[in-house]
Amino acid sequence: MNDMRTLRDGWVLQFCHGYSGPFLDCARQYAVLFKDTPYRVCTVYLTGEPKEDVVSGSASDEVIFLNLSSREIRGLKLKAIAALRKIAESRDFRFCIAHRFKPTYVALLGTSLPVIGIQHAFGVFKRRSRQGFARFFRERLMLLGVSNAVRDDVRACLPSWPHERIQTLYNRIDVEAVQEQQIARDQARDFLGIPQGAWVVGNVGRLHPDKDQATLIRGFAKALPNLPTSSMLLIMGTGRLEKDLKSLVVELGVEERVCFAGQVANGRRYFKAFDVFVLSSDHEPFGMVLLEAMAARNMLLCTDCGGAPEVLGTGGELFAMGDEVALATALLNCAAKSEQQIVRLWNESRERLASEFSDEAAKRRFWSLPIVQSYKIVE
Repeated sequence: MNDMRTLRDGWVLQFCHGYSGPFLDCARQYAVLFKDTPYRVCTVYLTGEPKEDVVSGSASDEVIFLNLSSREIRGLKLKAIAALRKIAESRDFRFCIAHRFKPTYVALLGTSLPVIGIQHAFGVFKRRSRQGFARFFRERLMLLGVSNAVRDDVRACLPSWPHERIQTLYNRIDVEAVQEQQIARDQARDFLGIPQGAWVVGNVGRLHPDKDQATLIRGFAKALPNLPTSSMLLIMGTGRLEKDLKSLVVELGVEERVCFAGQVANGRRYFKAFDVFVLSSDHEPFGMVLLEAMAARNMLLCTDCGGAPEVLGTGGELFAMGDEVALATALLNCAAKSEQQIVRLWNESRERLASEFSDEAAKRRFWSLPIVQSYKIVE
């Protein structure tokens, strides 16, 4: 990269594949890195129709919707490249933040800007074609994993790259905003149809093999005879395994203790209904839902793989992925905790949210990254 101008009074181009699921908040997370600085952020969505709530949720100075179809972003993506090139030429952009591979590809071909590619998943650079593409643009491509686990996966795929060009910047939440949205325990339980006196294990996610709710159900059923008499498991989400999971519940004879709540809009509002939150996923890249459960003061259990253990820290308990016996034991440990122990875990989680997973923590980390400083991008 020959252009080593200092970023000052310029624009930052943020390029996102879309705004579904967690990706609207991902756009917000990176836009707020530039709050109270001289720089303005233009967020561009490759897919998705224009929506006012997306504009407001993007926390950006300008939002542009390319609204391209899935057919238009296959193959060489020439229409997307041309559209982004036109946007890039319209103002003084200094660099681009691109989420996921397709936006990174388009940004590198459609602009001459330095590009910071945000890696939200494992295995993105396992394909040889993508490794070659990354090597070709190595001089102006920098990569950030959402966890150390994702970072290390990328480094393993690109072993010749200097480590300082492949770093970690954790996902995060606006802790105060999330807590303000979360409604009180009794109201959340009324909304979800949960008895007020129940001891509730919660899980949120697609009903998909990657989320492994089958192990959660088996572990819960195994622990149930020794859990509080009012115990129940509530699962939010829909997906292709719904019929199979409901059949499993009947097979195990726990249909009176397991509730499938379906798709709950803005589900994190109701997390205070849970006593324990369980993430049973197979190699979760990060585990954003754990942060929302931390904010709700839930006890936390999660699998010992992927990025989730980095989120959990010492504020909860790990169990081996797919191990229903270990999960049952962890649930029993949670049920046995005293109020004093629960408060201690919450205090650890609260401190961890502030020090590692808040917007302010991310801002400090971002501006200190070697890959940011090496391009003379200064705060």
